Amino acid sequence: MNPGRPEATHVAVRDGRILGVGPLDELAGWGSYTLDDRFADKVLMPGLVEGHSHVSEGTFWRYLYLGRFDRMDPDGKLWPGAASIEEVVARLKVADVKLGRSDQPLSGWGLDPIYYGEGRVTRQDLDRVSGTRAVGVMHASGHIFNLNSRALRLAGLLREGVNHPGVPIGADGLPTGELKGPDAMTLAGSHIGFDREVLANDEPGLRSFARLCVRQGVTTATDLANLLPLEAVAMMRRVTDEPAFPVRIMSFRRFQGVTPQQAVDHVVDLRDHSTEMLRLGAIKLFVDGSIQGFSARLRWPGYYNGAPNGLWYTMPRQIRELYHLALEQGVLVHSHTNGDQATEMALDCMDQALRDEPARDHRFTLQHCQLADAAQFRRMKALGMCVNLFPNHHFYWGDQHYQTTVGPERALRMNACATALATGVPMAIHSDAPVTPLGPLFTAWCAITRRTASGRTLGASECIGVADALRTITLGAAYTLRLDGEIGSIEVGKRADFAVLDDDPLAIAPERLKDVRIWGTVQGGRVFPAAEA
Repeated sequence: MNPGRPEATHVAVRDGRILGVGPLDELAGWGSYTLDDRFADKVLMPGLVEGHSHVSEGTFWRYLYLGRFDRMDPDGKLWPGAASIEEVVARLKVADVKLGRSDQPLSGWGLDPIYYGEGRVTRQDLDRVSGTRAVGVMHASGHIFNLNSRALRLAGLLREGVNHPGVPIGADGLPTGELKGPDAMTLAGSHIGFDREVLANDEPGLRSFARLCVRQGVTTATDLANLLPLEAVAMMRRVTDEPAFPVRIMSFRRFQGVTPQQAVDHVVDLRDHSTEMLRLGAIKLFVDGSIQGFSARLRWPGYYNGAPNGLWYTMPRQIRELYHLALEQGVLVHSHTNGDQATEMALDCMDQALRDEPARDHRFTLQHCQLADAAQFRRMKALGMCVNLFPNHHFYWGDQHYQTTVGPERALRMNACATALATGVPMAIHSDAPVTPLGPLFTAWCAITRRTASGRTLGASECIGVADALRTITLGAAYTLRLDGEIGSIEVGKRADFAVLDDDPLAIAPERLKDVRIWGTVQGGRVFPAAEA
């Protein structure tokens, strides 16, 4: 990613920074040196940058994995996917027996009902697991809980007359057990082991997440939606300051439960707590929900299967006020928009905020932004916005989007990487771990091939090349985080952050990019072999 030296044989490192890049005889001009040849048969890339992930990728493995696809945990154990709702219930029953007579809730994650016929799970399904223990399962999207009757009762929701857009009601007049969106999920989170304040302060989860990063070549990763209570910030500073901690974390304050002014004031205060390895001072905003969970906001004609439109997580007035205050204070804001109606509203709010508070190089970024069309990308360009697209969706849910959620035509344009690049919108791509597994090279493969789990190529015109894909997971992601002056390329003066590869991603066939072997990382000049992570 160094335009002056796109390829080189040697890199000189001093004090954790890149002193020079080029042939050995040039670099020797800096004076005496020690030649470290342990990577003589490897390929160094800039350290990979995961621009949309969550530290909870490490935390959730304390719960029962119930996803549709096989998945590897931080210890290297492969957990098989659950092929049916019957298999989900069976696994929960086994876990219930292991918990014994304790009153501890039974918590699972990764549930993907869209693969199971009607695409819905009810409280009656989970009542088969236990009638006395609270059972709660988080969807793969992270936007929906499913609860059994006991958990609903503890949350005060197992009654008639509940009137909340995120709490669907069944034919019996009682909640179905599905809670959609942060407002509804907050009502029950503490009863089923998903209390956000507690999860924010999970030290073992942070350490597990760091091990995953090393295995995937990641040297900088976001924690994109943390409430950042002071005790969590103190824990994260202490852990990331350890000499052996291998990944830089940039943690965004989630906009929830506070006013726009309070959110901006909080992150401005947090700037003073930032360190080289823990970056603070930015905000994550949620505009809508999940497409496969039918909680995203879609423009006409709506969902392909006729499902009602999704939920607004944040109202326009709040978004405009937050954008205005953030621009005024120089605070970076990343906004989650899955549906094209949510993207349109975010663009409208940004347009008004910039009229009131003009700002250059703000780098406000739309995260996911999956259904944006060409006109919306042109608006992003005009407003100076960035985009971080989610091509992993093609593999994990592309067939379902084609058949069920948005239909063939819109599915072909989802995560329109080629259109974004052609329009000149600064772009990154991401995994949204734990929604999908952390792995930037896999994400790049998804953007190159746009292949679904069944093998369909979903919109060949939006495929991008290997060089562009690699840029999006290095310098492109760094740009959206305002870190491109420090990381994202192997250039003099930048941090000595490298992904160490056993294979050359530019020499193999593009369809094999996901299979590139990762030896480990170098972070700030410190070496971290994946085999020891």
